[in-house]
Amino acid sequence: MFDSGCASGGPVTSSNKHLSGSGWQAELELVFERTNDRTVLSGRKYKGPLTVQRPFYPEGDACHVYVLHPPGGVVAGDRLTIDVDVRADSHALITTPAAGKFYRSEGDFARQAFNLSVAKGACLEWLPQENIIYEGARLSSGIAINLEPGAKVIAWEINVLGRPAAREAFTSGEADLQWRIFRDHQPFFLERSRLDAKAFAARWGLNGQSACGIMVAGPVSAQALADVQELIGDAPDRGVTRIDDMLICRALDARADLLRLFFNRVWALIRPDVTGKSVCSPRIWAT
Repeated sequence: MFDSGCASGGPVTSSNKHLSGSGWQAELELVFERTNDRTVLSGRKYKGPLTVQRPFYPEGDACHVYVLHPPGGVVAGDRLTIDVDVRADSHALITTPAAGKFYRSEGDFARQAFNLSVAKGACLEWLPQENIIYEGARLSSGIAINLEPGAKVIAWEINVLGRPAAREAFTSGEADLQWRIFRDHQPFFLERSRLDAKAFAARWGLNGQSACGIMVAGPVSAQALADVQELIGDAPDRGVTRIDDMLICRALDARADLLRLFFNRVWALIRPDVTGKSVCSPRIWAT
């Protein structure tokens, strides 16, 4: 279930060896570069069960890529690492074809780490579908974004604790979630959240809401902030602020699909301001 080559002619390496006793150790490295009139996926290396489909160009120059995890779920001891390098003046949009699933653990964590680097004049849109953290699962997830001067980013993370549609709450388990944003390698925004059964139920935590999410975007104008504030209005469990020119939007909901719809609306509002382009949803979201 791996691609046989890179559409842009970049290097590809692969290995799908399962490391006994330690889970899958999967790694993916992507490099995007501007060539002539569009962005190309110029480099791709992978080890273990992580890969990408061929790039798509639904809006001409921006490169849309879908990250695939063929096993379909992550268990204790698995580690997924994705490194993305978006080079000068290029534009990449990265998403996933389905939700990530993290299964019950008897003690060890499942781990994922995303290291995203955006160069001068480049733009990265990091828009994966949600993580479903099953009852009893233990997840450690970290997102690190480095923005060089003049770089642009829109990124989100949506997490679902338990499976409310199956009447499964989150009475055991843990999610350790970290966000780190750097500007020219200097810390700009650092956040760490630990969600467990107590935080899931407490009024100071999720208050029983199964879905939570954060979106960051920048640089954004004061008008873009005002547009998102107008969208939110008096709606509960929604919030937005602007730190310097970086927008931070948060949301809670009882349903992941409604939270995702809200983030899609925010994305549609701010994308022209950040990227100069109107919204162009990845077609995989419609399947």
